[in-house]
Amino acid sequence: MADVEAPLTRHSPKARRAPVILDRLDDAYDGGVVELDWTTPFELLVATILSAQSTDKKVNEVTRTLFATYQTPQAYLAADEEALQQAIYQTGFYRQKTRSIRGMCQALLERHGGEVPRTMAELVALPGVARKTANVVLGAAFPDAHRADPEAGIAVDTHVKRLSRRFGFTRHTDPERIERDLMRLLPKETWPTASLSIILHGRRVCEARRPRCADCVVEELCPSSQVAGCTDKARQAVGVGGGRHT
Repeated sequence: MADVEAPLTRHSPKARRAPVILDRLDDAYDGGVVELDWTTPFELLVATILSAQSTDKKVNEVTRTLFATYQTPQAYLAADEEALQQAIYQTGFYRQKTRSIRGMCQALLERHGGEVPRTMAELVALPGVARKTANVVLGAAFPDAHRADPEAGIAVDTHVKRLSRRFGFTRHTDPERIERDLMRLLPKETWPTASLSIILHGRRVCEARRPRCADCVVEELCPSSQVAGCTDKARQAVGVGGGRHT
């Protein structure tokens, strides 16, 4: 008689749980969506740079006017620097972000004819762009290129960090190590949207201080479930540091 695989539970190996958890989150959040407002890859790149240490809601408030005023890399470079700083002031770190956006625009013009490149290597070579930003842009604007790129991966933000540890997918706190752990667990075809569904779940249900486990679609697969009396694995993580993930 063939062996019957044990039923899936919160104690099952993470390699079995991870794809099922992601499938359920994808179903719950319509495959995951970027909550930043954008119409072109260039707008998405600018918005993602602005989203560092800010909220998508605040960025969308800012870009509503910003994108109407500055529509091309040339426009950002021609702008008065103080005027641009004032335009993005509400997103925080406005001086650094202004330098990053203008540097990114200069590089786009010099290296890519003003177009957003479609490879991880070219994106992370742009000023102000590291793996998180590059993965977001590739996954949302160029999903086919993302799947085909051997250097592309999974965007890791604060929500992905927290949920990856709560689900027991990783014990690390460093974004690059978390990304590698997730890439080992999840099918490559899911990478472009994997972080999007996880992020939405982190914002709406699996909150940092008070996760609403009773409302969670994957509660019975989560080793950190509060309703099951489990210890929050996000608080047991080992490893230090946070990679450069703009």
